[in-house]
Amino acid sequence: MGLIRAAMARHGAAVFAREQTRGKGQRNRSWASQKDQNIALSLVLEPQALDPSLPFLLSMAVALATADLYRQLVPEDISIKWPNDLYWRDRKAAGILIENLWQGRQWNFAVAGIGININQTDFGELQGKAVSLRQITGRSEDPEALALRLCACAEARYTALLADPGSIIADYNGLLYRRGQSVRFRRDNRVFEARIDSVNAEGLLLVHHALPEHFAVGDVEWVLG
Repeated sequence: MGLIRAAMARHGAAVFAREQTRGKGQRNRSWASQKDQNIALSLVLEPQALDPSLPFLLSMAVALATADLYRQLVPEDISIKWPNDLYWRDRKAAGILIENLWQGRQWNFAVAGIGININQTDFGELQGKAVSLRQITGRSEDPEALALRLCACAEARYTALLADPGSIIADYNGLLYRRGQSVRFRRDNRVFEARIDSVNAEGLLLVHHALPEHFAVGDVEWVLG
């Protein structure tokens, strides 16, 4: 963000961090990453060609790019947990946070922060809930080399988003975590169970229990056993 405000970063710039001391996640949660073990990447995007009323489409494209990289190494059991976490089976493999810079109604910049667990094996209190590539494959990888491949995946998905937004929505829902399954959610003090149907272009999670219902990002929390 500092580079953007200083006019030193343009569309396509990528910043790779070997160490992250104040990683951020969704809902003000922290993202912990050990030094030199993982991908901590920020991509600078200038999304003026995108529909500013549908910013979640960019989030979908970035999540798919992350999944594309992961599936090159782990072909099975990869899914996207709404809004944009990457899961292997029921464990978190990567997290994404997109921050936007607006000038009035003009969407000037988006910074896509992507954290992917590569070689880390100790997740402290999140042990059993987080997972790394090394834990899945038994192999160590070069995070910087994988970050370059991630940039190529992001460029491909961004190009696809410009050409055919519908394909991004379809691919995202094709990888949607627990789609068609009943899941427990919490909204305020209410815990309820609903079947996950899809996510629409506005980023609303469409579910069904007694009646169809939809939720915006931040409206509900997952309650997973």
